[in-house]
Amino acid sequence: MKPAGIHHVAICVRNLDESIRFYTDALGFTVAPRPDSLGMDGAWLDAAGQQVHLMVSESPDLPRGNHFAVRVDDLHAAVEDLKARGIEPFVLDPPIPGAGRQAFLNDPTGNSIELNQPDT
Repeated sequence: MKPAGIHHVAICVRNLDESIRFYTDALGFTVAPRPDSLGMDGAWLDAAGQQVHLMVSESPDLPRGNHFAVRVDDLHAAVEDLKARGIEPFVLDPPIPGAGRQAFLNDPTGNSIELNQPDT
């Protein structure tokens, strides 16, 4: 098998409307078309050609350590923009060689999101 890329990442959220607002307002994702016949409440979001699928779950046991990374061209600018919105990302400093510059934040459900500015 040779993968052609990542099509989407799916995460569980507790409040769909709050989560959609967070991902669209704070992170700049856009809402993508989603079939009505999936049998569960959720939303599909577009992040520059990749998708994040939100699935509504009432389970209190969301996995810790799971996360997805959003590539950014300027980590400092991304962090400052989030701070202006009242979101305080944790910046990993110093950067890990080979992993790029990283910052972490949580969505309203507590899902971990990495912001990653790759090494050049």
